[in-house]
Amino acid sequence: MADTLAVMDAWVIWLIAAVALAVGEIATTSFFLGPFAIGASAATIASLAGAGEPIAWLLFTVLTAASFAIVRPVARRHLRQPPHVRTGTAALIGRAAIVEQRISGGASSGTVKLEGEIWTARAFDEGREFEPGSRVQVIEIQGATALVSD
Repeated sequence: MADTLAVMDAWVIWLIAAVALAVGEIATTSFFLGPFAIGASAATIASLAGAGEPIAWLLFTVLTAASFAIVRPVARRHLRQPPHVRTGTAALIGRAAIVEQRISGGASSGTVKLEGEIWTARAFDEGREFEPGSRVQVIEIQGATALVSD
């Protein structure tokens, strides 16, 4: 009975770790915690099947390392796609825009015409100001706001 309880405790701990790591990956989208979540999931299954802790730790280590070796390079390549391959708001980074409404320094915002649409915009560098008609470049998109610079 004590062995059954120890095995159950182990798989529950592995399951909690797997879920926490998966939630952390979803929250950060860094492609760092995902491989650990995959390894912890395999350890959960091994512990649930009755394998000992050394087997669970071995599976955790091997699958985490394999996930890093396979998944992370693919994810990094995806994040570094050239602008013509990007989609969504990522495709707007690096594009030129025309200031429609004055953008003053600090947290206040103006608007720019970007790819035929009007976007709320702020200066990427605090303190910079852009007058209507100025041509700017999109440095970053934060929500529905374009951060621009010249």
